[in-house]
Amino acid sequence: QVQLTESGGGLVPAGGSLRLSCAASVRNIRGSPMGWFRQAPGKEREFVAAIDWSGGRTYYSDSVKGRFTISRDNNKNMVFLQMNSLKPEDTAVYYCAARTNAPQVSLNADGYDRWGQGTQVTVSS
Repeated sequence: QVQLTESGGGLVPAGGSLRLSCAASVRNIRGSPMGWFRQAPGKEREFVAAIDWSGGRTYYSDSVKGRFTISRDNNKNMVFLQMNSLKPEDTAVYYCAARTNAPQVSLNADGYDRWGQGTQVTVSS
């Protein structure tokens, strides 16, 4: 069973950058599509970015396209989210997710069966 642990969140001013990391343990994620989602207070969890098992195809929400970059290192069993030009509306808890039960990437939270505990990202104006 995959266990996911996010890190790298924090408080940054608008325009700043953060790099989130997601480490998988117990079972490797080499063959699994991975995603990043976020949830702001009072809002539903929303899709941010996803990557296929090889890292060759990536997907982004319109709100982060051009600012965020998802990547993975299968040798290290890790997934990353580089976030640049951060805006106050990016403030949320960010979750890493693994889709271990299907080979295709999903843009929906329901498509992922393993989740991390989340890391807080706060962007000040």
